[in-house]
Amino acid sequence: MCLILLAWQAHTDYPLVVAANRDEFFARPSAPAAFWPEAPQVCAGRDLEAGGTWLGISRNQRFAALTNFREGRQSAVGCRSRGELVADFLTGTAAPLDYLASVASHAGDYNGFNLFVGDADSLAYYANRGAQPPQRLAAGIYGLSNHLLDTPWPKLATARRAFAESLASLPASEPFFTLLADQEIVADRHLPATGVSLDWERILSAIFVRSTTYGTRASTLLMRHLDGQTTLLERSFDADAKRIGETSETFRSAPKLNPR
Repeated sequence: MCLILLAWQAHTDYPLVVAANRDEFFARPSAPAAFWPEAPQVCAGRDLEAGGTWLGISRNQRFAALTNFREGRQSAVGCRSRGELVADFLTGTAAPLDYLASVASHAGDYNGFNLFVGDADSLAYYANRGAQPPQRLAAGIYGLSNHLLDTPWPKLATARRAFAESLASLPASEPFFTLLADQEIVADRHLPATGVSLDWERILSAIFVRSTTYGTRASTLLMRHLDGQTTLLERSFDADAKRIGETSETFRSAPKLNPR
């Protein structure tokens, strides 16, 4: 997952809204979002290579999503799969901040990551890069790519503005998928320096990433209404940015009273 836009208690009727693009090598096997047979309360995609996931939601309003931290070097060999961090929260019972405190205690077991976890009452964030401890997030709109929370990379700034504007159109979904489909490449003078080549900085600067081997494989929209209804919409893409699949799941959990 390389772009997550999130509104937490920032909309009158929708306490949680998430729009995200998952960028990955096309050769890495994965399954689209679905309810897991072994954990039927969890709806998430599945990394078929390591078994974890990048984003998911549960029937009891547990949410988690993850991005890798771009460091411009090869990932360390032998580390635990970062996707297990999302899966373990979705299938567990720990409160968000407690869960992240536990993760932080063995954060060196993983390559660089950013992690959102939340439930009906709170949302928390942690990165195992930088020096910040796990933090509970206040109501607001957040953006995350492959650096720390709200790092003002051009693609993230553009996407966050469009996301904030799209909230007014809820429950319409198309404005969110339109912003997630933006393939504009950022001018060189505005590119971040993350240790990869200039060609890759250009490719990765787009909200929707395209190359022959690596790119945006899924765009996801998650909407949780005050009445307890949750909708997850996902579109899958191939290396030509052609839509090759679509998932729609809607379910209802107990409504959240007095969310503020």
